Amino acid sequence: MSHLQIGDQLPPISLPMTGASNFNSSDYAGQKLVIYFYPKDSTPGCTSEGNDFNAQLSAFKAANCQVFGVSRDSMRRHDNFKAKQEFNFELISDEQEQLCQLFDVIKLKKLYGKEYLGIDRSTFVFNEAGVLLKEWRKVKVKGHVEEVLAFVQGV
Repeated sequence: MSHLQIGDQLPPISLPMTGASNFNSSDYAGQKLVIYFYPKDSTPGCTSEGNDFNAQLSAFKAANCQVFGVSRDSMRRHDNFKAKQEFNFELISDEQEQLCQLFDVIKLKKLYGKEYLGIDRSTFVFNEAGVLLKEWRKVKVKGHVEEVLAFVQGV
């Protein structure tokens, strides 16, 4: 499977997400999409990033943009994380790494001297026609959501 590049169309995708529903990419035709990947529910960086997106959600919606978070966590973990943090956007469960592979976000990482494969914090923006316009990789949480919002508001 090839990885998405700038200018590529988001293919048909259906994966479970919070809100007791499925994410179907075709349901969002005519809207901009922000799909952000984060390593793990309920960890400090991922909680901060989710809270930053949540705080700016009305501005994203005003720009005709939906926001979705993605990790490899189970639906149960996603439901708990979303409820605890009171996120007003959905989290997509990608336990089989379908989206992770498509977006090429699984990278070799190091923690305490051990190497493992994990999600590289990344964000992708699609236009109303489902075309990938911009990507951020190796994201640092501080100030990131504001940068994404400014981009979305400008397209």
